[in-house]
Amino acid sequence: MSGLETLLADMVRIDSSNPGLAGGPGEAAFAAHLARLMEQLGMEVDLWDALPGRPNVVGRLPGSGGGRSLMLLGHLDVVGPWGPEAFTPVVREGRMYGRGAADMKCGLAAALLAVEALIAAGQRLPGDVLIAGVIDEEWESAGAAALPARYRPDAAVLVECTDLEVVVEHGGFAWYEIESRGVEAAGADPEHGVDGIALLAPVLAGITTLDAELKRQPHARYGRGSIHASTIAGGDQLPVYPARCTLAVERCLIAGETVAQGQAEMEGLLSVARNADPRFRGDLRTVVAREPLEQSADEPVVAAVAAAAATALGRPPVLRGDIGWADSGLLVEAGIPVATFGPVGHGEHTADEWVDLASVATTAQVLERTALAFCA
Repeated sequence: MSGLETLLADMVRIDSSNPGLAGGPGEAAFAAHLARLMEQLGMEVDLWDALPGRPNVVGRLPGSGGGRSLMLLGHLDVVGPWGPEAFTPVVREGRMYGRGAADMKCGLAAALLAVEALIAAGQRLPGDVLIAGVIDEEWESAGAAALPARYRPDAAVLVECTDLEVVVEHGGFAWYEIESRGVEAAGADPEHGVDGIALLAPVLAGITTLDAELKRQPHARYGRGSIHASTIAGGDQLPVYPARCTLAVERCLIAGETVAQGQAEMEGLLSVARNADPRFRGDLRTVVAREPLEQSADEPVVAAVAAAAATALGRPPVLRGDIGWADSGLLVEAGIPVATFGPVGHGEHTADEWVDLASVATTAQVLERTALAFCA
């Protein structure tokens, strides 16, 4: 294996599955591994718990003073594996396969290589360069939410896979749970039984209607607003009226839409169900909600990444938005501009997750050049 392959393969072998999703071990082992790698580079390392037993880690390459600071940001957690072999990296035809290879240990590997190159060049930049690994992006983003209280760089580059394109804005989302309560009774006792599942029918129909309405609305450049039912669970056995049913719903938001709008839409769906049948008793809970990211493409960090990418690629990079939410949204809300740039990779959250290794090397070059320009 090359040095890049070895670096990334060692990362993929560490199970950092988010415990909130799959009951995994969490990010501590990977955070400690990343801390050791940054210490070996001579960076100042800060390791602290963003949640109990789940640490964020930040490495700092101090500048000489007077320049802007830049953070290279990635998340430590991955979604649950498809099996134990998920953490055995395999290289085929220039791609590395394995859980976390694309989402997003490749970006953190590129960040380390960029800082290593800066140090090897022997040129101390005026501004600080930081590498941050944060927990919990795949669930509630507790790590990114905790970061601005401790670090406030002048800007950041989120090193998620973007196919070597520059992402400057992205969508938001809201996850909801509705619990419908019926009355449990024998299936042959309709006088006393109330069907907690069937009472949700107006809500399900309303979701379909609302999504059709959203499809007719103006779209963002990167996609459209949408709503769909994600999971449904209720009832215990066939000959019994179900006492309760829980429906999970995802609302994907685009620029111009808000979390408050999504909340109002959900409340409206519950009102429709109550009007359809006075026996409907339902509670709405917001699981997680994040606003869309709207940011100017004129931000200095975006210009620096775009210029560095143009040099590395031999052409101007694509500047675009993305429908998927990312930790960059929380940093921008805190007043820290973010450009997102990273390798070519696909199959995130699947058994076919891969990253193109040559694009990881290109990403490292772009990050190095970005730091040279932005931190001067």
